[in-house]
Amino acid sequence: MVKRSGGKPDKAILSEMPMRFGDDPLLWAAWLYYEDGMTQADIANLMGLSRASVNTYLADARTRGLVNIEIEPDRFRSVMIAKAMKDRFNLQDCLVIPSEGGDRSLFERLGAAGAQVLKRLVRAGDTIAVAWGRSVLSLAEELHHPGLADIRVVQASGSTTARIPWTPEACAARLAEALGARWVPLSAPAIVSSPEMRERLLAETVLSEQMVVLSEANRIVMGISSMRPESTIHTSGFLDGVDQQAHYQDAVGSVSGRFISARGEPVIGPVNDRTIGLDLAALRAIPQRIAVAGGIEKVSAILAALRGGYVNVLITDAASARGVLTADGWQEPKRRSQVPAPVVEGAAPRVHHGGDKKLINEARDIVDESIDGLLLAHEPLLAKVPGTHRAVMARNGPRSGKVGIVIGGGSGHDPGFWGYVGQGCADAAVMGNIFAAPPPDPILAASRAVHGDAGLLYIYGNFSGDVMNFDMAAEMAAAEGIRVRQVVTTDDIASSPPDARGSRRGVAGNVFVFKIAGAAADLNASLEACEIVARRAADCTYTMGLALEPVRLPDTRQPSYEVGPDEMEIGVGIHGEPGVMRQKIVKADDAADLLLDRILSEMAPVRGDRVALLINSLGGTQTMELYILARRVRQRLKAHGIGVHRTFVGPYFTSLDMKGVSLSLMKLDDELITLLDHPCHTPALTELGEQKGGK
Repeated sequence: MVKRSGGKPDKAILSEMPMRFGDDPLLWAAWLYYEDGMTQADIANLMGLSRASVNTYLADARTRGLVNIEIEPDRFRSVMIAKAMKDRFNLQDCLVIPSEGGDRSLFERLGAAGAQVLKRLVRAGDTIAVAWGRSVLSLAEELHHPGLADIRVVQASGSTTARIPWTPEACAARLAEALGARWVPLSAPAIVSSPEMRERLLAETVLSEQMVVLSEANRIVMGISSMRPESTIHTSGFLDGVDQQAHYQDAVGSVSGRFISARGEPVIGPVNDRTIGLDLAALRAIPQRIAVAGGIEKVSAILAALRGGYVNVLITDAASARGVLTADGWQEPKRRSQVPAPVVEGAAPRVHHGGDKKLINEARDIVDESIDGLLLAHEPLLAKVPGTHRAVMARNGPRSGKVGIVIGGGSGHDPGFWGYVGQGCADAAVMGNIFAAPPPDPILAASRAVHGDAGLLYIYGNFSGDVMNFDMAAEMAAAEGIRVRQVVTTDDIASSPPDARGSRRGVAGNVFVFKIAGAAADLNASLEACEIVARRAADCTYTMGLALEPVRLPDTRQPSYEVGPDEMEIGVGIHGEPGVMRQKIVKADDAADLLLDRILSEMAPVRGDRVALLINSLGGTQTMELYILARRVRQRLKAHGIGVHRTFVGPYFTSLDMKGVSLSLMKLDDELITLLDHPCHTPALTELGEQKGGK
């Protein structure tokens, strides 16, 4: 990581520095030199420094070990992603923060980052419109920047329900206080009873004067809301009494209380003419539109806001930004510094980990050839979905009058997804490229193939591409008269704190949810009942993993991150994401304790509770090691007085060749036990119906 060499940087430098460099001129200089390939003379001209000063910056970075041939990888990724966002969506600027960090929630950390950005941007005489949301209120609470003259802060919309603390008036009033500014409220509800009432209120002198101030805003600070039930737009009361499916099914998000489609176009519904505040045209006319938003569940909404041009300064997190870029078709460029190291005579030989050897033909064909093979190997159970090569269906699962269960996600998790298709479990699985979401078209093809006139339940992990593409497929299926409900799994406790569970990844706990939902459907439960029990299973499931060696993608053969020979990565993701912490490798019992203690602290079971246990290989861990871990986990659970109804050990949900393990627990009740024990027959899971396990 590049840090300043002592003292504060010159204010003139900071005013011109892209905010992705975080007020750090050393990092900026190092980036320009090592990544952009600029000469020291060009850097000096751009930064407004002498060439000698630039040389000093670079020398200081090298001598301190802060830059060693390349910029530190984690800092590089944030800067690189921010630059890609800025360039791809024509932003004035973009700041990307890590998706994990410390005990503070993502909303709090986004708010702190947004406060730093606003402090740099705000000027005397500004009129700042303020929308509302958790991140916006957090920004206001983190900000302290009084002393500027003639600042006005005005609400971007009328007042919302008091059920939430981040109301428009609370956000605007707190921001005005932080800036020592004059606060201008909008003296009316955000949603009124009728268009006629809206027109009458807007004609009132007080409100009309306030709306004039709003029209004079030169900056706006806002959040971006998804359309999920727990989202800001729902909790604020905007959709109370409104049939979202009937009127806003094309909306993927909202900005300042206005609804937008995936293409960024306005979605007009019954609340549009009853809303008091900025409309989308007025929003887009504000010169500087600052959005603070993050979390995987918001990726489609953020992308829509960017496509519509409603944002030109964005503060977000790395996972969300990468999800937005990937969903928009971006491919990460190879770094300038990613070149083979020179061979030095007499140097020690490179340590070979063995993970870069693959039994494949061409990397581009690996997914399709694998699907060809699994269809042949499991011919009695699986069939190809007509019209696509990226989806398989159960030969004995779908039937008339039964809810269809469609699951899916990226390839590379074998037997993930296709392995849980069969009678008593899922009816179809859709696979994308390696670690990439399947497109909507094969999801729709699978939906048509297994639809039995009782509706469909989609189940998939909480990854940006999956959320977006399954949502799109659900809309297309609905247009054909197919009812679809969706359950998004969020069991990875390392990926987000408990108060932001909606942002967590869905990982190996998927297996439990697939099994529960499939059993309910096989017992002819209604679509609503299948959704409820699958959602309860997802909410009762907790997973955490660790890795000794990272994943290596088939095309690059390179590790997704570096971990030392005596280190292990804690809290890893299943797409090669690094963990939330790194430590010295420990013995098996200690590793099991580390994972189990974290899960138990959040699950908070009591003596007499029952659980299902999954000890899962992430691809490169031997079964013998898994059973050693299973032994320790069972010992610990027995000591806690927790009964283990079922124990599953093996490679149930992998991450290519990652040498690692994940531990999943699902807290059980009588209904979940019945469904877990219900007979099923799939390539990866066969249940004959009798209860197994122990106490």
